[in-house]
Amino acid sequence: MSDIPLSVLFTTLVILILLSAFFSGSETALMTLNRYRLRHLSNDGHPGAVRAEKLLQRPDRLIGLILLGNNFVNILASSIATVIALRLGGEGAIAIAAGLLTLIILVFAEVAPKTLAALHPERLAFPAAFVYTPLLKLLYPLVWVVNGIANRILRYLGVSPDQTNGQALSREELRTVVMEAGAMIPKKHRKMLLSILDLEKVNVEDIMIPRNEVDGIDIDEPIEETIRILKNSQYTRLPVFDDSIDNIIGVIHIRKAMHALTQGELTKDIVREICDPPYFVPEGTPLNMQLLNFQRKKKRMGLVVDEYGDFLGIVTLVDLLEEIVGEFVTDPSDSVQDVQPQEDGSYLVAGSANVKELVRTLHWQLPTDGPRTVNGLILEYMETIPEPGTSLLLEGYPVEILQIQDNAVRTVRIEPDKRREN
Repeated sequence: MSDIPLSVLFTTLVILILLSAFFSGSETALMTLNRYRLRHLSNDGHPGAVRAEKLLQRPDRLIGLILLGNNFVNILASSIATVIALRLGGEGAIAIAAGLLTLIILVFAEVAPKTLAALHPERLAFPAAFVYTPLLKLLYPLVWVVNGIANRILRYLGVSPDQTNGQALSREELRTVVMEAGAMIPKKHRKMLLSILDLEKVNVEDIMIPRNEVDGIDIDEPIEETIRILKNSQYTRLPVFDDSIDNIIGVIHIRKAMHALTQGELTKDIVREICDPPYFVPEGTPLNMQLLNFQRKKKRMGLVVDEYGDFLGIVTLVDLLEEIVGEFVTDPSDSVQDVQPQEDGSYLVAGSANVKELVRTLHWQLPTDGPRTVNGLILEYMETIPEPGTSLLLEGYPVEILQIQDNAVRTVRIEPDKRREN
């Protein structure tokens, strides 16, 4: 060492510090890569991504290789710094050299490269993968020995290096990814993706048309009444029942009925003949499962029943899709059927209005884990059937009962602009 010029020692020391920075930064870069983006780039044939993904399949070997190289260059740099200190200032300069080297390595070989790698991992990880791939093959015996000793120690501690938890995301983690996607995913598309994730939380009874609002055909009625209903119906399918809505015998498609009517006389027997068998759906079925059931059974409408088999309402494929993409408004009058804005800023709201739809479309802060309708919310809050003219605060919103019919709230006035914070 005494024969080596100081210029060579200083040059070697700088190179070793740069190598230490490379090992430290590349380790952080490889370990902080987005695994899903890495897999996407690898599938597209990106050379650096392909090598990086292969290296990360065995992270113990990669870490062993990086730490082997990093410790080697750091120890060698420390030795050279000691030699330089002895030649420049004697034994008294060793402590100064150790302090300076520690500071330099900490700043230039640890903090700075690792910060850069954490901010831009792909810039360093992909080029580093080209270096580590042949280096791992070259030093594999040494890496194998080091990893073998380390893995045996881990097994004694009850940790198996072969166990991998995978990179699967939970539903809530995936929700966070979608919400933080920003401009990469349009806002409308983000809402659709989040709605798909929420399908499992919603059951068919939350979106069904309740039985008191179901239009149907009573087979016992005169055929003239049946024809009138078919001609004036706004729906493409109607349930057909015998005497009572609880005794549904089938579902008739308006197109089939009109075709039969144009071919000749439409009779009750023909109505029974062209009816499709009823498709019953248990009330607790989650929407994600019901969507698959509709697809598997090739149905577009289901009859929701409770545990006793009593008819509760109707759920359609359109209702289910609206939970994902939002409401389909084909007729402008449909959008104001349950909610009518007034000039003074208040809203006339039907008691049958769906609470979740109000929260989603008008962004009112109403509870969605209880009753499904405004009528249900009011009855739950008051614990009695109110009289017309009754006023109350519902979740801070001033509400006035305008109309009561058949023991249910039919119309209310809500003033969202005058909401009081609880």
